[in-house]
Amino acid sequence: MYRYIISRILLVFPTLIGAAALVFLLMRLVPGDICLVRLGSGGTSFTQASLATCHAEIGIDRPWILQFLDFLWGLARLDFGKSMWSGKPVIVEIATRFPISLEVAVMATVIAVVIAIPLGTISALKQNTWVDLLVRTFSIAGLATPAFWLGIVSILIVLDVTQAVFGHPWMPPIDYVPLWQDPIRNLSIVMLPALTIGYRYAAVSMRMTRSAMLEVLREDYIRTARAKGLIRRLIINRHALKNALLPVVTVIGIEFAFLIGGLVVTEQVFNLNGIGRLMVLSVQNQDYTLTQALVMVVVTIAVLSNLVVDLLYAWLDPRIRLA
Repeated sequence: MYRYIISRILLVFPTLIGAAALVFLLMRLVPGDICLVRLGSGGTSFTQASLATCHAEIGIDRPWILQFLDFLWGLARLDFGKSMWSGKPVIVEIATRFPISLEVAVMATVIAVVIAIPLGTISALKQNTWVDLLVRTFSIAGLATPAFWLGIVSILIVLDVTQAVFGHPWMPPIDYVPLWQDPIRNLSIVMLPALTIGYRYAAVSMRMTRSAMLEVLREDYIRTARAKGLIRRLIINRHALKNALLPVVTVIGIEFAFLIGGLVVTEQVFNLNGIGRLMVLSVQNQDYTLTQALVMVVVTIAVLSNLVVDLLYAWLDPRIRLA
């Protein structure tokens, strides 16, 4: 088991270095010049000397290999440099936006797991009954409904309900407050987007849980366990569900990595100042330093999610770590 864990952890480092090289190269191939945007904003004129000075100031006049080595050294020290657009340290820009994105992603994942695994299991055990039909309808509705539309509808419902109950509409506060400072205010900000995102997240996981459970329940070892007279609950919990969770864990890990940086529209609907909106602004401003740092944050989260998924694989199925 320890050998399996160490081998998976060691794979993280070359993966991150390869991702850093790819991100760095792609960012340099994108057409445009941040200095042209900065100096030409507002229709002002500039000279070639001022353009060269701007290039030297932000360090893009040096050879690519030196820029890449500085980039890797900064990643190792968690020093991403300064934003080419605002001039602020990139780590500060990310630190102010990352907590809310992470909290929404974690809460949405917890909500999705709590909903998807029990309902998907029940749907498989009650195949082709009214319970199965109801669960499948619930999951298909989550897959077919866009998250931003569901967010808008949920906001309107909250407004109507609070108007009817309290006599005036209620909206969650805009400014983000950490959970440990004011739990009620924090949950009032992130609960609605987490429920909205978690519903669609649960729909995907629910379908996967159902199909995986149906496949496992037809396996020979399940029929053998039934023939031996084992209790049905023991067969489902210890044998069927544990093996059926392998593809479900994969889906959960992939979706969690996506939630960190892929909620641009949802963040816009709920006015959340998260990583997704910051990434859009950095691309619009052609801020190479900030964009590549944000991409590396998302890549790191994805790699670590896959690492956790691999470790869960070994826990769920001992044959993986023995192989």
